Amino acid sequence: MTGREDEKLAQTAVGALTGQLALAPKPGLPDPRDLGARVTHRDHRALRWSAKALAPGLAAMAAAARRTGEPTAGLRAELGAIGRSTEHTVGLTGGGHRGALWALGFLVAAAALTPGAQAAEVAATARRLAAFTDRGAPRRPSRGSTISVRYGAAGARGEARAGFPHVRRAVTALTAARAAGADETEAGLDALLTVMSTLQDTELLHTAGPRGLRHVQAGARGVLEAGGTATPAGRAALLALDADLHARAWSPRGSAGLLAGALFLDSLPIGRPAAPRWPA
Repeated sequence: MTGREDEKLAQTAVGALTGQLALAPKPGLPDPRDLGARVTHRDHRALRWSAKALAPGLAAMAAAARRTGEPTAGLRAELGAIGRSTEHTVGLTGGGHRGALWALGFLVAAAALTPGAQAAEVAATARRLAAFTDRGAPRRPSRGSTISVRYGAAGARGEARAGFPHVRRAVTALTAARAAGADETEAGLDALLTVMSTLQDTELLHTAGPRGLRHVQAGARGVLEAGGTATPAGRAALLALDADLHARAWSPRGSAGLLAGALFLDSLPIGRPAAPRWPA
């Protein structure tokens, strides 16, 4: 793999993140619609700019993985250092995307280690990377890790160490929705709802508690059980859930980050030239 291919992986990841941002309506999450006081186009533009600021860090992660050639404790430590530096840089552009950076960083590095691999193999390699302890990580616990301990949730670290099961479920949901005739927006929304329906989202646990999390999970399942976003009943259920979550100020940000990971895996070339469905 060359430096140019590292850049391509990074741009594919950024394209997946901006593709996630472009989906609408996303229950409780920013999207391009003019929502007045709820979220403005300016807010959404800031999120897009900060997403693009991830590209250098993601390319550096791919290059580090390529140089190392296999999952090791040293590579894990290097990825952590790059991630913290990238997080600081993105903070200067307006912040956001911390959860997406965690997922995309592991997946980009894993993709660099396994060029041309299927999504399941990339996720398995990411699991091997995540199994190592980040020796340079700050000793003080993050809010997410504190919530994970309090409620017994897997959190971002647990998701990575399990091989990103929700990312893999989202990839499967994308394929199933397309096969059923959904367009790309509908398929992406169904994938998001698939993640929301079972993920123990630490952001939701922080803001809404276990009862609120169960409420969101049930709402997401309701949309899917109504036929998904490509059906009239599913669309109506989606709009009702969207209004409900915005009114409560509950945001499933963890699910959004994992959806970006799924869109990244979905866009990877597998033995063919790259043709991402989710443009940057």
